[in-house]
Parts: sequence; C-alpha cells; structure tokens
Amino acid sequence: MNRTISFYLFLFILIAGIGPVSAQEPVEKKRGCDTCCPQQDLVDLLFRGKNPFSAKEDRRLRAVIVPLIAYDPATTLQLGLGGSFSLQLGKPATTHISQGVASAIYTLKKQFFIQYKSNIYFRGNNWLLQSDWRYYIFVLPTYPLGTDNSAGFEDVQGFNAVLTDPMVPPTGGYEMDYSWIKFHNILSHVIIKNVYLGMGYHLDYHFNIRDNYNKIWNDTLYNTPHYSYSINHGFDPLNYVSSGLSLNFVYDNRDNQLNAYHGLFLNANYRYNFTWLGSSRDGSLAWLEFKTYLPLSKRCPRHLIAFWLYGSFLVSGDIPYLDLMSTSYDQMNASGRGYSQGRYRGEDYVYGEVEYRFPISPHSHILGGVLFTNVSTVSNRGMHVPLFGFFQPAAGAGLRIMVGKRDRTNIAIDFGFGNMSHGLYVQTQEVF
Repeated sequence: MNRTISFYLFLFILIAGIGPVSAQEPVEKKRGCDTCCPQQDLVDLLFRGKNPFSAKEDRRLRAVIVPLIAYDPATTLQLGLGGSFSLQLGKPATTHISQGVASAIYTLKKQFFIQYKSNIYFRGNNWLLQSDWRYYIFVLPTYPLGTDNSAGFEDVQGFNAVLTDPMVPPTGGYEMDYSWIKFHNILSHVIIKNVYLGMGYHLDYHFNIRDNYNKIWNDTLYNTPHYSYSINHGFDPLNYVSSGLSLNFVYDNRDNQLNAYHGLFLNANYRYNFTWLGSSRDGSLAWLEFKTYLPLSKRCPRHLIAFWLYGSFLVSGDIPYLDLMSTSYDQMNASGRGYSQGRYRGEDYVYGEVEYRFPISPHSHILGGVLFTNVSTVSNRGMHVPLFGFFQPAAGAGLRIMVGKRDRTNIAIDFGFGNMSHGLYVQTQEVF
C-alpha cells in the first residue's frame, strides 16, 4: 500500500464529484439495503451506466493497477507501479473473497522496494494462506524505543557514550540505511466454520545496515538507538537474521475482507525464532488482533463504525531492533495514520483505532468519507518505560472512491495528524 500522495488520484476525485448516475444493476429484493442504497462505481460513472466490462464482471480475478507518482519528505519523489487484487477461488456462497496488494517503487533517494501481501481463501474456505513478502533498499529515521519521547536509550558498556549528537535533526530521528528481505507465510486449515488453525514460517534478514549518526571519535561513542539496542542485546549492528516458526489461530466471519460491512476477525499468532533455523538469537513474539464492523443503517451498508485493535508482545529471548513491532509495520502497512512508518517501536506494542465510514454521493454512493482516531502505546524495557505508561494519539479524515463495486474496492485518500506529526496517505483498499 502506497501511503503517500499520488497525483493521478485527484483526477478520480474530480470525476467522482460530477454527480450521481442511475442504478443499472438488478436488485435483490431480499436485501432492503440494495433497494434503498444502490452502489455504483467509477466505471459506471465514466460510461454512464453502460459498463463495457459487464461481460467480465463475474470473473474470478479483478485488479486495480495504477502508476504511482508520489512524494514524501522521507523518500522524496517516488515512481512505480502498484495496485490491489481480489480473487474468488470458489463459489461466493461457500468461499470468502481473497485479497492482496503489490507495488514496486523507486525514489530519488535511491531507495527501491517491492512488496506483496495477501490473504488467500481456497475453495470452500478449507485453507487460508497469509503472506507478506518484501524486498527493501531503504532509508528510515529510527527513534528510541517506546512512546515516551524523553526516555532516551541505553548506554553501551565500555564507552563514554553521548546520547545526543549535535548532528541529529530536531525531530530526534536517527537516519539509517539498510536492506531487508521479508518472507512470511502462514497456512491454516479450517477446523469448524470460520475457525482456522495453522503454522507458518517467518524470515526477516536485515543487512547492509549503516547508522548514519553512529560515530566513535576521541574514545567517545556518539550513540544511536539501533546501535545501542543491538550491542546490548547481542546482535551484530551491521546485519542480523530472524528465522522462525509460528502457530496461528484465525476466526473470520466478515462478509468481505476487502471492505467489510459487518462481521468479526480474530487472529492470534505465536512465533519463535530458532538459532538452528538461522536466527541470530533465540526469541519469541506473540501477536493478537481484533477487528469488527457495526452497521449503522439497514438501508445503506456503507454507513458503519469499524474497530481495530492489535498487540505485539516480546515473550522470551531477544528480537532484533528492526524486527520489533513499529508504527505501520502490520501486514498491510496500514496502522498509525498521522505518523511516519517506524515512528514508534518497542518490545511491547498495543494499537487501537476507530473509524466512522459514511457515503457522500446521494444516489450513486461512489464517493464516501471516513473520520478516524487511533492511539499507540509502546514499551521501552531497557529504560523502564512500561506499556500503557504513555500514549500517542492521532486523528484524521479521508475520502473513498469506489472503483470496483463487485468486490468493494475503494481508493482511499486520508489525512492524519498526530503529536507534532502529520501525513497524507493513499492506498487501493480499505485500511482495515
């Protein structure tokens, strides 16, 4: 998901604002909301209800693929290709719709990253495959762990450590270059309806790491959060590997995972990194996630409140700095609107978000809107900052443009603001 401003999307906003179009789709009388609140999409609007692709509307694979021309202060100009897809691998009555996103982007800071993330339900909902693959050549500001900005970070034994380098930007970020290969796959089998149990393999390999503000001069160490954490926890600050197995539980009765109108999603995962599998250190993490969607109108399903809550917790051993949970490091890089990726990080991380979703276009409902608020709390065990000791809230608003009514694919454009932070985010599916 590209989370920066993409200029081509402004054209979509202008087109969506032209006005309503008449409903051309057959009505299912069993569902009152379809009668009172017919859904149109951008294709209907562009072709005034005479959809040239109507013969293909029932195809199994549907995709939104767009060029990405974007700008972000952390990456400068971005050029690339990205989008999302939905996939129906069985009969709609018995098989959930599958979804995924992918992108390939190059920036003027010589960054390059490829991402693929998906949740695939196989025929009859018998199997669920959750994947997250990434290859990054990246530059990212890093920060002390936790949500207490004044907590600082640990000294490195054997040095006269200086924690504040005069070269560090006023924001407190310590820019760092690194490369990253991520290969996560979890395969789960249905036990009873909507309940899945499974196992996964997870690989994170960070290499070519360079702390740009980490220096030793005249026997004085100008320290950084990443270097301090790595040395104190037994990791090579230049590269490290996390390679582990996981146990996974999923409950999912949502009506549509791309853009749910009602239902519940639960996910629990326990991952253990083993040195015999190639990990730099042994260590384990637990992940708990909850999503639910409460409709506010029987006649218009796009009018609802959505809730999202997740937590990542260090259970045992040691986990490398860049593998600790951080802002926008969930599977879809969707959390923490209002803050930059990686802004808050820690051994324990709890995140909550509430979003109010509503239609704007009075008849076609092509255009919708959202209001959201979120909060993060993160621990820093080395500096004795507890989870729930400090909170970092954010809030914002956004637009939704329906580009695929069959699978409910929206283009989402959001503006969020947090504590001395703000951001403009664009993606081709709902945030959660």
